[in-house]
Amino acid sequence: MMNLNRTVVTEFLLLGFSTSPERQVLLFVALLAIYLVTVVGNLLIILVILVDPALHTSMYFFLSNLSALEVGYTSVTVPKMLVSLISGDKRISFAGCAMQMCFFLCFGSTESSFLATMAYDRYVAICKPLCYPMIMNKKVCVLLAATSWTIGIPAQLVQTGLVFTLPFCSSKEINHFFCDPAPLLLLACADTSMNETLTYIMVTFFGMVPFALILLSYIRIIATILMMPSAEGKRKTFSTCSSHLIVVALFYGSGILLYLRPRSSGFPDGGKLLSLFYTVLPAMLNPFIYSLRNRDIQTALKRNMTRSQFFLA
Repeated sequence: MMNLNRTVVTEFLLLGFSTSPERQVLLFVALLAIYLVTVVGNLLIILVILVDPALHTSMYFFLSNLSALEVGYTSVTVPKMLVSLISGDKRISFAGCAMQMCFFLCFGSTESSFLATMAYDRYVAICKPLCYPMIMNKKVCVLLAATSWTIGIPAQLVQTGLVFTLPFCSSKEINHFFCDPAPLLLLACADTSMNETLTYIMVTFFGMVPFALILLSYIRIIATILMMPSAEGKRKTFSTCSSHLIVVALFYGSGILLYLRPRSSGFPDGGKLLSLFYTVLPAMLNPFIYSLRNRDIQTALKRNMTRSQFFLA
């Protein structure tokens, strides 16, 4: 009987949010504003780091990579959602859905890797300051960045391939605003236990392992800071990693809320709202966190704005 329900799927329907047309317009305006702020803010961080020689250090090299990642991460899902909201066309092709899911998973793996790499950079800078220039040299930084960008690609290609080689039933409605593995597996006309097991392995390896490394780094960092004799020295040292800590809390905090929340809820779109928060809000807030709490970025912004005004005058 199961074979009779199988069908060749050429496209899916992304149901998105079950809201009225008026609220869809409000959601479109809000999402468009968030997306523009995210793109402009992160590109501005990249530009400032590129043009200001004072920011050509390992910490800001990793920050520029993180900002580029955030632009890509949000661009995988938000533009398609904006088009669906304004046009009412919720269709996405089979190949388009596979590409969206693959890129989303790869960028998620890359972000957790970069956050762990940035925590290691802070650990070396604070706990081994005399060896910092030698350990975090240009070659090592490029190698760490390249590893962070590519480490998740093979595994996520396999995961995506295993999902999209499943036979799908007659229903092609994905109860989400993008092609997430969990709602896609619900449409399969086959045993998905292997896919679910693989998902848990991926979350552990690309989510929990980097988080554990971040925790270990900050345990050593805090221990080193507490041994410093002066309160001013402690404050200045901790300020160099406070922005990174806030970004980590946003990324992993929203992820924990999304995946460990109770499944039974009286609010049908609650999971999708949390997923939207996890997808777009940390990326939008990152430029504000690093510009408002980082004196070097603030100084570079002022210096380059003054320089621009001088040339325009």
